[in-house]
Amino acid sequence: MKNKAFSIIISMIMLGGLIANASAFAGADGIKERMKARLPVILSLKKQGIIGENNKGFLQFVTENKAEQDVVAAENSDREKVYQAIAKQQGSTVEAVSIRRAFQIVKKAKPGEWLQDANGKWYSNPN
Repeated sequence: MKNKAFSIIISMIMLGGLIANASAFAGADGIKERMKARLPVILSLKKQGIIGENNKGFLQFVTENKAEQDVVAAENSDREKVYQAIAKQQGSTVEAVSIRRAFQIVKKAKPGEWLQDANGKWYSNPN
Protein backbone atom coordinates (compact mmCIF):
# COMPACT_ATOMS: atom_id res chain seq x y z
CA MET A 1 0.00 0.00 0.00
CA LYS A 2 2.84 2.38 0.83
CA ASN A 3 4.46 1.56 -2.50
CA LYS A 4 1.20 2.30 -4.31
CA ALA A 5 0.77 5.56 -2.43
CA PHE A 6 4.36 6.52 -3.17
CA SER A 7 3.77 5.67 -6.84
CA ILE A 8 0.71 7.89 -6.89
CA ILE A 9 2.60 10.85 -5.49
CA ILE A 10 5.50 10.32 -7.85
CA SER A 11 3.11 10.10 -10.77
CA MET A 12 1.53 13.32 -9.58
CA ILE A 13 4.89 15.02 -9.67
CA MET A 14 5.71 13.52 -13.01
CA LEU A 15 2.15 14.09 -14.26
CA GLY A 16 2.03 11.05 -16.41
CA GLY A 17 5.53 11.54 -17.78
CA LEU A 18 5.16 15.21 -18.57
CA ILE A 19 8.39 15.98 -16.76
CA ALA A 20 11.12 13.73 -18.10
CA ASN A 21 13.60 14.77 -15.44
CA ALA A 22 12.57 15.68 -11.91
CA SER A 23 15.27 18.33 -11.85
CA ALA A 24 13.51 20.18 -14.66
CA PHE A 25 12.83 23.05 -12.27
CA ALA A 26 14.45 24.52 -9.21
CA GLY A 27 13.34 22.97 -5.96
CA ALA A 28 11.94 19.77 -7.48
CA ASP A 29 13.81 17.51 -5.09
CA GLY A 30 12.57 19.48 -2.09
CA ILE A 31 9.01 19.31 -3.39
CA LYS A 32 9.19 15.55 -3.90
CA GLU A 33 10.50 15.02 -0.39
CA ARG A 34 7.91 17.31 1.19
CA MET A 35 5.08 15.65 -0.71
CA LYS A 36 6.34 12.21 0.24
CA ALA A 37 6.51 13.23 3.91
CA ARG A 38 2.94 14.62 3.83
CA LEU A 39 1.44 11.64 2.04
CA PRO A 40 0.45 9.58 5.13
CA VAL A 41 -1.48 12.55 6.58
CA ILE A 42 -3.18 13.26 3.26
CA LEU A 43 -4.19 9.63 2.79
CA SER A 44 -5.57 9.57 6.33
CA LEU A 45 -7.59 12.75 5.76
CA LYS A 46 -8.98 11.30 2.53
CA LYS A 47 -9.86 8.01 4.22
CA GLN A 48 -11.70 9.94 6.96
CA GLY A 49 -13.64 11.88 4.32
CA ILE A 50 -12.26 15.22 5.50
CA ILE A 51 -10.63 16.23 2.22
CA GLY A 52 -11.13 15.40 -1.41
CA GLU A 53 -9.60 16.19 -4.77
CA ASN A 54 -11.23 19.12 -6.50
CA ASN A 55 -11.70 19.53 -10.25
CA LYS A 56 -8.58 21.71 -10.51
CA GLY A 57 -6.10 19.15 -9.20
CA PHE A 58 -5.93 20.44 -5.64
CA LEU A 59 -6.98 19.18 -2.22
CA GLN A 60 -10.05 20.75 -0.68
CA PHE A 61 -11.93 20.28 2.56
CA VAL A 62 -15.32 18.63 2.10
CA THR A 63 -16.46 18.86 5.73
CA GLU A 64 -16.45 21.48 8.44
CA ASN A 65 -13.53 19.62 10.02
CA LYS A 66 -10.42 21.52 8.93
CA ALA A 67 -7.89 19.16 10.49
CA GLU A 68 -4.32 19.56 9.30
CA GLN A 69 -5.00 22.79 7.40
CA ASP A 70 -1.28 23.49 7.27
CA VAL A 71 -0.61 20.15 5.57
CA VAL A 72 -3.35 20.71 2.99
CA ALA A 73 -2.14 24.26 2.28
CA ALA A 74 1.46 23.10 1.92
CA GLU A 75 0.46 20.29 -0.43
CA ASN A 76 -1.58 22.63 -2.60
CA SER A 77 1.28 25.12 -2.67
CA ASP A 78 3.70 22.46 -3.88
CA ARG A 79 1.19 21.18 -6.44
CA GLU A 80 0.86 24.73 -7.75
CA LYS A 81 4.65 24.94 -8.16
CA VAL A 82 4.72 21.63 -10.03
CA TYR A 83 1.85 22.71 -12.30
CA GLN A 84 3.60 26.03 -12.99
CA ALA A 85 6.82 24.28 -13.96
CA ILE A 86 5.00 21.88 -16.27
CA ALA A 87 2.99 24.69 -17.85
CA LYS A 88 6.16 26.64 -18.49
CA GLN A 89 7.91 23.59 -19.93
CA GLN A 90 4.97 22.83 -22.24
CA GLY A 91 4.07 26.38 -23.16
CA SER A 92 0.69 25.76 -21.57
CA THR A 93 -1.25 27.32 -18.70
CA VAL A 94 -1.33 26.29 -15.06
CA GLU A 95 -5.08 25.88 -15.34
CA ALA A 96 -4.79 23.46 -18.27
CA VAL A 97 -2.14 21.42 -16.46
CA SER A 98 -4.11 21.32 -13.21
CA ILE A 99 -7.34 20.27 -14.92
CA ARG A 100 -5.49 17.54 -16.79
CA ARG A 101 -4.08 16.37 -13.46
CA ALA A 102 -7.55 16.37 -11.90
CA PHE A 103 -8.68 13.88 -14.55
CA GLN A 104 -5.69 11.65 -13.76
CA ILE A 105 -6.46 11.82 -10.04
CA VAL A 106 -10.06 10.70 -10.65
CA LYS A 107 -8.83 7.63 -12.54
CA LYS A 108 -6.62 6.62 -9.59
CA ALA A 109 -8.98 7.50 -6.75
CA LYS A 110 -9.79 4.84 -4.19
CA PRO A 111 -13.36 3.84 -3.35
CA GLY A 112 -14.96 6.29 -0.96
CA GLU A 113 -12.59 9.17 -1.72
CA TRP A 114 -14.25 12.49 -2.37
CA LEU A 115 -13.93 13.95 -5.85
CA GLN A 116 -15.36 17.03 -7.50
CA ASP A 117 -16.90 16.80 -10.95
CA ALA A 118 -16.46 19.40 -13.69
CA ASN A 119 -19.57 21.25 -12.46
CA GLY A 120 -18.25 21.54 -8.89
CA LYS A 121 -20.43 18.80 -7.39
CA TRP A 122 -18.76 16.58 -4.80
CA TYR A 123 -19.25 12.81 -4.89
CA SER A 124 -17.80 9.79 -3.19
CA ASN A 125 -15.86 7.61 -5.62
CA PRO A 126 -17.93 4.43 -6.11
CA ASN A 127 -15.09 2.36 -7.61
